[in-house]
Amino acid sequence: MQLALGLGNPGEKYARTRHNLGFRVVDLLGDRLGTSFEIHEDRYLIGLGLLEDAQIALVKPLTYMNESGRAAINLIEGYQVDLDRLLVICDDTNLPLGKIRLRRSGSDGGHRGLESIIYHLASENFPRLRMGIGPLPENQDMVTFVLANFEPEEEILVTRMVQLAAEAASCFLQDGIEDAMNRYNA
Repeated sequence: MQLALGLGNPGEKYARTRHNLGFRVVDLLGDRLGTSFEIHEDRYLIGLGLLEDAQIALVKPLTYMNESGRAAINLIEGYQVDLDRLLVICDDTNLPLGKIRLRRSGSDGGHRGLESIIYHLASENFPRLRMGIGPLPENQDMVTFVLANFEPEEEILVTRMVQLAAEAASCFLQDGIEDAMNRYNA
């Protein structure tokens, strides 16, 4: 089984914020595959399905961003999945708006959701797909910025980025991190 864990915050209040790009990608993948999501132990929403011949799980934590690791460890232990088969999808203020980057492993880069996952999994060795929302404007608080909605003029670029990220995630789920990095890292 391959896992795509999109990071975000549950609830309509956060649905269109910068911090919820992971949810948007997983939702788009779910729509494309006709997958419905079900709640699992109040920790995450999960949609199971097939992508080509690969059995996949699309996941949205319900633990809020800063506690994403609680959902991740529950998922990994429950499904007995190796970390290299987990793709974490999240926003990144260090990347320019519209750019995506896949990595095999790495630090949290200041992202609280990744920090929580690294802590709970006791490892940085899992693939991640980062989606650019940066740069952080001068004199703006990080929390205020990531919890704000995109500006209307940004939405066209964001929609394209979400579609590209969904394609990259599909590539990971079917062909693995190496192929996905080779095809989608510019």
